[in-house]
Order: sequence, then structure tokens, then C-alpha cells
Amino acid sequence: MVDIKKVRNFCIIAHIDHGKSTLADRILEVTKAIAKRDMRDQILDSMDIERERGITIKSQAVRLNFTSKNGETYTFNLIDTPGHVDFNYEVSRSLAACEGAVLLVDASQGVEAQTIANFYLAFNSNLEIVPVINKIDLPGANIEESKRQMVKEFAVDEKDIVCISAKMGQGITDVLEKVIEKIPPPQDNRDKPLRALIFDSFYDSFRGAVMIVRVRDGVLRKGDALKLFSNGRECQVEECGSLLLGLYPKDELASGEVGYIVSGIKSIHDVKIGDTVLSAVNTATEPLPGYREVKQMVFAGMYPSLNEEYDMLKKALDKLHLNDAALTYEPESSVALGFGFRCGFLGLLHLEIIQERLERESGIDLVVTSPSVKLKMLTTKGEEKWVNNPADFPAASVIEKIYEPYVKAMIIVPKEFLGNIITLCIEKRGIQTSMNYIDDKLVEINYELPLIEILYDFFDKLKSYSRGYASLDYELLDYREGEIVKIDILVAGDPVDALSVIAHKSNSVMRGRQIIEKLRKLIPKQMFQIALQAGISGNIIARENIAPLRKNVIAKCYGGDITRKRKLLEKQKEGKKRMKSIGNVDIPQEAFISILNVDDDVEEE
Repeated sequence: MVDIKKVRNFCIIAHIDHGKSTLADRILEVTKAIAKRDMRDQILDSMDIERERGITIKSQAVRLNFTSKNGETYTFNLIDTPGHVDFNYEVSRSLAACEGAVLLVDASQGVEAQTIANFYLAFNSNLEIVPVINKIDLPGANIEESKRQMVKEFAVDEKDIVCISAKMGQGITDVLEKVIEKIPPPQDNRDKPLRALIFDSFYDSFRGAVMIVRVRDGVLRKGDALKLFSNGRECQVEECGSLLLGLYPKDELASGEVGYIVSGIKSIHDVKIGDTVLSAVNTATEPLPGYREVKQMVFAGMYPSLNEEYDMLKKALDKLHLNDAALTYEPESSVALGFGFRCGFLGLLHLEIIQERLERESGIDLVVTSPSVKLKMLTTKGEEKWVNNPADFPAASVIEKIYEPYVKAMIIVPKEFLGNIITLCIEKRGIQTSMNYIDDKLVEINYELPLIEILYDFFDKLKSYSRGYASLDYELLDYREGEIVKIDILVAGDPVDALSVIAHKSNSVMRGRQIIEKLRKLIPKQMFQIALQAGISGNIIARENIAPLRKNVIAKCYGGDITRKRKLLEKQKEGKKRMKSIGNVDIPQEAFISILNVDDDVEEE
């Protein structure tokens, strides 16, 4: 039986690339959770894609034992979290399973946007904060400045800040000692009816859905009858245990512990992240609080390149949804692409990761349509309608008002680039709400921005205009009335619904021209001329022609009467006219992807 007073549940939170996974690696080494011969970088990052990109996508929990300098042995349940804004929901559910958080700041970068956002997530969850400054071994490290920023932004005591180098293994023991000192043990609620929070899950081909839980109240044992609060689904504990870079069975999971449950649930739709597990016998009446519901912000169509792979794609999405609660999907069809799914994502990086995971894990070649946001519409009949697919966009004559989503964006940027960033935000219809100087070099500016403007090239331009130094964090704010239009793309006179996009009226003409110019370079030439057009409500706003491939039919004429050459050219012209009326234009996948980045060549200022 675990001594509850010697248990510490904590996670590591930070801005992207500040060294969370490296710190987790060193903690695993210091606690001897893994042998040196088995050690590798980012060991808690279970997916190849995470190592390749150097980012954490999925939160990972692991149980460790650490002997303190006072001779006592403590049990740590450590959760490594992502840093990118798109995966904020992973952070929120990790915080719901902890009593404290290690807040990491890069000594060379200082406090950044997602550092502040993650701090407030932890603060609002009433978690104890252990402030840590990492990468003190770097030549550009400014430790004193980073300390001043943390004291000012987070109101922490400077004496509590631990300075470390996770890469060199310096100061790791000090962090663990500070975790024991600052973070309280969980409450001992063994005598209460069972309540456990599902904060993660994955699918096992042989055992079904495996739930990763934090037990808040009561005790969970093998053979116990359980019930899920959200849907009333009853099941039985086939196996429970701890997470030590794998599944390790044990007899029970008690109040305050983190572990896994195998219950024989085969339907992956029965397990919902954030749900509460109850005892089927002595049932608690209230679910566990603290879990933030996921809000999808970006929507795109996903289609298999081969129609016969539709069922494979459905099964792949089903399995992925169990592992990633933020992904939503529903069937849809397109004239150009056939049958597929309309999927909801947290952002463009989330979309990109899901596409890559589906293609790698299931071997399906996907075509992804241009992303869009969810719009609220009021029709002339007074009905309210939600639209997240440009193909479902109604005619302008039946729309009374359109409301577009706005986000609250926090940008932290060196002051020398402040003018560039303010200009960019004004171009994107942003409304400045506040400006705060973190120190004599960094400025925090807050804007209310339309999500549709952030969707395409805002992040790329932000990094370009600030030479890579600006950081961004945003969250959904509200819906506001706007002049939103649908841009139809016509290829050889036929509208291609999968290429349609929505844009604000003020920049719709420019956007239509950009798309057409990009498509002209990407769609291969045919034996006949192809007209590319962009239109709004039947009015053509841009046009480009793809010149035909031309065979030199008069090459064999070495002289003779000119009428013979004319006859051959007229015959070729008639053939091309007939081909144009019956020919099909194959649109490559790159054309759909290109709409994400119509403005590739952003000049640095």
C-alpha cells in the first residue's frame, strides 16, 4: 500500500521548445526509472513524428521513485505535456490530474506567450508552481533577466526559482527536492465512493480501450464493477496498474494514484476523455470537476485518394479519436473527391499532425481540402444556421447576417519589431486591447483577431516580421458580425467544391487572384486550354489560362503550298475543341494543399 503523504503528482509545462522532454529524460535517469543503455532522447514521446519534429504532441504519464536527501523515498507521477497552442487541451487535462506543475522557462528566450498561457491554466486550477529556468549552459543565457521576468509575470519568490541545464543534467535533483517541498501530497479520500478522472486513453487491438486515470476518491481493484458517468456504460476491471514506460499490473489503485484500467470495453465511442469512472455498486452522484471541454477551431475535409479506402479511413479515424479527444469527424461527400469526412481540429498544426498520423499508421493516401472556420448565420427567415464547410455556404440572398469567430491573441515580441507586428495585426483586422512591457526588451501585446485571418498565413508572417522572435498564444473569444463571402473556384468552367474557400469581403478579390495564380502553376498542362476562374455570387473576380500542350503538326511540311499547312492547323484546332468538350482535368493533391499557403514569399522587414 502506497503512503499517500509521499506521493507527488505533477506535470511539466512550458512554451514550445523550452526543454520539457529533455527535463523529463533527465528525471527518468536520476530516478533510475530506465537503464542508461535503454535511454534515448525524448523517451516519453512515443510517436516517431514527435521525435522527427522535436515537439510533444501527446501528454505522457510515468510513475517514478525518488529518494530525497532526507532519506525518505517518494513516489512521483510525472506528466510531460505539449507546448504548442494547438495542443493546449492536452495541458488542461494533465493539470486536472495533478496537484502541482513545474513551470519551465528557457534562459536564452525568457518568458514567452505560451509560458504565460500555461501558467494561468495551472493557476486557475489551483496548482502549486515550481519555477525553473532551463538552458543555463547556453552562451546566450540571461539568467538574471529571466528571473526578473518570472517574478514580475508570475509573482513567484526569486528564492524558489531553480536554475538548471536539462541537457547537461545540472540541477535536476534540486528540481525534485523542490517538488517535494512545494507540491502538496494528494488528499487521502480512500473511504469515499470511487471517482476517477479519465485524462487519456488508447486502443489495444486485443484488450480494447485502455483508460489512463487519476483516482481522486476511493479504491479501484481488479474485478470491481465500474460505471462511466457520461453514458452509464457498465464494465468490470480486468486489469489495473501503474505506468512505468509501459503497463505494470498491480492489485489496486487508491486515492491519489495515477494508473491505467483495462475493462474490456471494445467500442471506442464509449470512452470519453474527461469522463468520471464510478463504482457500479456504491455510486457517487457528482462527476469530477476541472476538465475543460475541447473546442474545435479549424475544419477541413479528408478524402481517401482511392474511393475503395473509405472504410479504412473510417476505422483509422475511430481509433485515432480514442487517442485524441480533440478530433471530431462526420461523413461528407464531394462531387470532385467522392466520399470522405469533415473533420474538426484545434489548429493548423493539429490538422497537419492528424493527416500525417493517418497516412503513417493506416497507409492511406489522403486528400485534404482547404481549412475553414465555423460560422454562425442568421437567415432571412430568422433561422440560425452553423456552417463549417464552404460547400454548404448558402446563397447571399438568403443570408441576413453572418457571425465569424474572434480569438483573444497574446503576442510577445522584442520591442524593435513591435511596429511590424502592430502593422500586421491591423492588416488582419485586429483590435488592440492592451500592451505591457515585460522588461526593457520584450513587449506583450493583446489583440482581438478574426480566426479566419489567423488561419492562412498569420503565423508565418508573424515569424517573418519578427525574424523568428515573436511568440503567439490564442483562445476562442466570441462571434461577431462580419462580411464573409464564399469564393468559388472554377476549373474549365466547372466549379470544384473542394477548392472553395471563405474569406472576408475586404480581401476576397486578392485572395481569389492568389489561389488562381497558384493553381495555374500546379495543375499540369493538357492538350487543350484550361480556364481557371474565381467567382463570388456568380461574378468572376479573377481568371488565368493554362496554355495547351502543342504538337507541331506542320513539322513534316518542308515546303509546298501554304494551304496544306493551314489544313493541318485547322484539323488540330478542331481536335482540341472536341477534346476540350469531353476532356477531364486531373487536379493534383498539391493544389488542395497550396490553398493553405497562397502567400509563400513573405518578405522580411
